[in-house]
Amino acid sequence: MIVEVLAVGTELLLGQIVNSNATRIGEHLADAGLEHYQQTVVGDNEARIVAAITAACDRADAVIITGGLGPTQDDLTREAMARAAGVELVFDEEQADRLRERWRMRGRVMPETNLQQAERPDGSILIANPKGTAPGIRMKIEETWVIALPGVPAEMIPMLETDVIPFLRGDDHSV
Repeated sequence: MIVEVLAVGTELLLGQIVNSNATRIGEHLADAGLEHYQQTVVGDNEARIVAAITAACDRADAVIITGGLGPTQDDLTREAMARAAGVELVFDEEQADRLRERWRMRGRVMPETNLQQAERPDGSILIANPKGTAPGIRMKIEETWVIALPGVPAEMIPMLETDVIPFLRGDDHSV
């Protein structure tokens, strides 16, 4: 299986943050015996993210995207995945309830913008994020598995280790 990595974030392009996720994902893919030929970084622009996803899907059997899943205006990965797949975003009420409960447990009021993290491309599944509020997303776009993870390394790495790598190495690829 050929896996490509796509990092989303203008801060990466501007050198404001080092893309340590690329190194960690590369190590995990190599340790799992998965082929990994290319990594791409794209800024927070929906059309460019869609183009990068589409190009990666043409080259790889699976694409791991990091970043762009937060609750802010520049977090566009969900929308770009939906557009690349030709599907709409759907609201996941169970995820919204998880978000509300997480904020309630912290004793804080959840900003309504966080409900953006309960949206997902139609036909996708959410990947639990035990360390943060942004769930991952897994879906098939034509013949390619596209998996989006948060850009925060402390959130991304556990999800990579417990869900993504086992999924990519396994035989069961149903959504």
